[in-house]
Amino acid sequence: MSETVELSETAKVARDLIRIDTSNRGGGDANPERPAADYVVAYLKDLGLEPVVIESDPGRASVVARVAGREPGLPALVLHGHLDVVPADPANWSVDPFAGVVKDGMLWGRGAVDMKDMDAMILTATAELLRAGEQPRRDVILAFFADEENGGKYGSHHLVEHFPELFAGAGTAISEVGGYSIDIAGNRAYLIQTGEKALDWIRLRARGTAAHGSRVWHDNAVTRLAEAIAALGRHEWPIALCDTTRELVDEIAQLVGEDPKEINPEELVLSLGKGAGFIQASLRNTSNPTVLTAGYKHNVIPDTAEALVDVRTLPTEQEEVRAEIQRIVGDDIEIEIVHSDIGLEVPFTGELVDAMKAALEAHDPGAKVLPYMLSGGTDNKALARLGITGYGFAPLRLPADLDFPGMFHGVDERVPLDALDFGHRVLADLLRSY
Repeated sequence: MSETVELSETAKVARDLIRIDTSNRGGGDANPERPAADYVVAYLKDLGLEPVVIESDPGRASVVARVAGREPGLPALVLHGHLDVVPADPANWSVDPFAGVVKDGMLWGRGAVDMKDMDAMILTATAELLRAGEQPRRDVILAFFADEENGGKYGSHHLVEHFPELFAGAGTAISEVGGYSIDIAGNRAYLIQTGEKALDWIRLRARGTAAHGSRVWHDNAVTRLAEAIAALGRHEWPIALCDTTRELVDEIAQLVGEDPKEINPEELVLSLGKGAGFIQASLRNTSNPTVLTAGYKHNVIPDTAEALVDVRTLPTEQEEVRAEIQRIVGDDIEIEIVHSDIGLEVPFTGELVDAMKAALEAHDPGAKVLPYMLSGGTDNKALARLGITGYGFAPLRLPADLDFPGMFHGVDERVPLDALDFGHRVLADLLRSY
């Protein structure tokens, strides 16, 4: 049961959104985002805005609204979040994942960090300005997408392909997963996401000959697939740094008093403890088997066996990794690309980066601000196809002992209430200044 505490508006909005179950199981199988979209639309209309709702499929709704800025000649900023969440099994949680429980100074539930917290911060930061009769410095395009957890097929990619005019004049974008704090040798530092790995969701398929399960049989698709999956799953991809991760490693080394030339980058990152969560995977390519499918009866040797693998590569190494995976699994294993998306890497310089740093500094003086590469991906990939430069900046000041990366798609997902209010204040100031 939730504690009886006075919640800020940001916490209330995040709680309300968590209570709308928008679980996305992938492949088009999802609870519709429309109820969450309707909530967002009502909130925006109360602010005097005119949101547009786009359904890519029945119930798969995204919302876009434009807020006029003081200097409309500047390139617009896209401030975006997604309305869907990954599923949650209540049996594994200590609270109902869709009840929006408040306890221990935190808001608990699926979406508390990924990313209905940021949705709420976007809404209330915008509301703070408009209710006070203020305007953001430049036009701001608010977007709340469907289907991000499925790669954005029914959300951001659909809008970019079919309704690009909604983002006319935009030059930059802000969304998840960045702006949160980590502890480095007792110093608080914030990570601004300046890169995202490329994505390949692939299917491996082994073929053999069907036969009775009692036979002596060497043409077994299951055995062939198992050997391939074991080889790929155990493959150690070498450390490969890009501009973003090289700068991050150098900065961390300075903060902990190490020479970056003398220490292994992964060893350095792992010294951060819970803060290493997303950073470790940014230092190398990864290929993780996730689903196995084969056979239909105990005494029948099947003629095919399949596996799904989640492959994340550095932005410039997608083609090379595909070729290497084929070498690892062998030429007799078929590789089908189920879904693919680009990688991103943008500069840790410029007016937006300076504005994000300044907003954090104003609310947490003395904290370091560092670039990092997200091992996953966001809807910034879709917006990049329109030439929009995207960053991850959902600002949260977090306790040093909170395993924040573990909250993403994890059990007992939760966010501190005061972190929500911190993010609201930082975003509001960013809208005023950038």
